[in-house]
Amino acid sequence: TLYRGFEQILVGRDPLDAIQITQRFCGVCPTPHGIASCQALENAFGIMPPPNGRIIRNIMQGANYIQSHVLHFYHLAALDYFRGPDVPPFVPRYEGDYRVPPSLRDSLIQHYVQAYHVRLKAHELCAIWSGKMPHMASLAPGGVSITPRLDNLTTSLWRLKELTEFIDTVYLPDVLTLAEIYRDYLQIGRGCGNYLSFGLFDLDAEPDVMRRKRFFAPGRVVRGTVEPLDSAKITEDVRYSWYDSPSHRHPSQETTSPDRSKKDAYSWLKSPRYGNEPYEVGPLARVILAYRRKEPTALVDLVDTTLSRLGIGFDDLCSVMGRHIARAIECKVIADQLTGMIMEVKLDEPVCTPHKIPESADGMGLWCAARGALGHWVSIRNGKIAKYQAVVPTTWNASPKDDKGVRGPIEQAMVGTTVADSDAPFELARIVRSFDPCIACAVHLIRPGKSILDMRVV
Repeated sequence: TLYRGFEQILVGRDPLDAIQITQRFCGVCPTPHGIASCQALENAFGIMPPPNGRIIRNIMQGANYIQSHVLHFYHLAALDYFRGPDVPPFVPRYEGDYRVPPSLRDSLIQHYVQAYHVRLKAHELCAIWSGKMPHMASLAPGGVSITPRLDNLTTSLWRLKELTEFIDTVYLPDVLTLAEIYRDYLQIGRGCGNYLSFGLFDLDAEPDVMRRKRFFAPGRVVRGTVEPLDSAKITEDVRYSWYDSPSHRHPSQETTSPDRSKKDAYSWLKSPRYGNEPYEVGPLARVILAYRRKEPTALVDLVDTTLSRLGIGFDDLCSVMGRHIARAIECKVIADQLTGMIMEVKLDEPVCTPHKIPESADGMGLWCAARGALGHWVSIRNGKIAKYQAVVPTTWNASPKDDKGVRGPIEQAMVGTTVADSDAPFELARIVRSFDPCIACAVHLIRPGKSILDMRVV
């Protein structure tokens, strides 16, 4: 529950420091933070990466998506659905609602272990281009600092082949198998019903991020209808957050001043809102938006095939199990797309656009982390960072109530859920984890009061 204060850490520093410092928000998703920070600086500097820089960043992000999605299903969520052996890390655990038969359970445990090696391969795929993982070394305003070589391409394709095989033959089938066993979780944990994405994988060098072409296009879905996105309509409320900063401001105008003793507050998260409404972000939001837009077609076809196999409707994806399905579908589509990205890299072309740090400028970077919409805003004065704000995916999803008392998506998804056993609240754990909350980027959900469950960590 510690307040970390990256906003204060960044003030007064060289703008280039932001790329490395913001990656330290999280060890799972440093890639999108680094890219969003680069984009905010590029917006302030008035530059855009050349094709090679843009493509290499996309490859980095694609590899990070695969690692993050595999991590979430096998190592953060799957053990809510099947019982592992009675040794760590499979214990301690809740006891009760496990439905997977022993023969299938043994196979899933093998896949759990195999997934660690798969994540390593995904990290290696990213590090080929980023220098190291986590926390990449080759990101820079204007592109990247790595000079591509032929062996970068060949070793990337080899690792991608292994990743794609695992996704096709293990990950996606395992998710669909659990969805068939836990069909009731296709009706549980709907959320707020609004969906938002900033988009992913730049396809051109349009300076205006809202007009830039992306493989996953930015936008919103409101009551089933696709709507445009206007970044000026993003605000954050703090009535129930441990801050004494002014409420309902655009991130570029925000300040971050902690107040742990604030009355009625219960979270270090602020409450992001778009047009005064809460929005769910993440793989489900991106899949819903893409399906409603009918592009990319590979994703639309895979969604249709999946719905047919499970015998469910599209709206059933707005659920606990639907989020897992959406994440696996997205992972396959991205892995398939990466081959083309790798082959687009040109060995004899520039990777970065020269830049000069302005004395005074403001910039914005909008991107999609694996967990959802991510925004970075920077103000530069006298050549130094004067203000820096980030609105991360888990802040959208796990936000406390806003100034009007409206709950965020995760809180809404839990309200009304029947909990069979308060000593083993499977239902709530499964709902929360289906959103893949990042407690590194955004610590949340603890409040002094009644003790429901005591745990000892040794």
